[in-house]
Amino acid sequence: MSKSSHKQKSEQDWQSELSELEYYVLRKKGTERAFSHAYDQLYKRGHYLCRGCGAQLFSAQYKYDSGSGWPSFFDLGEKSAVKLQVQRTFFARKIEVICGKCQSHIGHVFDDGPQPTGKRYCTNGTALKFVPQPEDE
Repeated sequence: MSKSSHKQKSEQDWQSELSELEYYVLRKKGTERAFSHAYDQLYKRGHYLCRGCGAQLFSAQYKYDSGSGWPSFFDLGEKSAVKLQVQRTFFARKIEVICGKCQSHIGHVFDDGPQPTGKRYCTNGTALKFVPQPEDE
């Protein structure tokens, strides 16, 4: 098995590469506590990458303060960067946001965001890695 092929990593590989919280969020579809991650209130220019594989998921230009306690975006940086998957529980139906490259859990998308999309991509800061944009760009 190739270590570079994220889709083929074993759960042991993921566990050895990620912190306990990162593994819980990315691989077990967990959720960090609201207001617990610094990215919730980070508003610098740059890009947000998948913590699991480094794929670019969101641009900071689409980030906004949703008041939810999680980093929120009203649009994707690249449409093919994520996959959306219906999650059904006994009481609810949610649309899960998954990294298109490594299939890691990023968060959920809701239809209560600002215009022009009306979407709120509600993400776990733990699932992301912020890369600042150089000031001269």
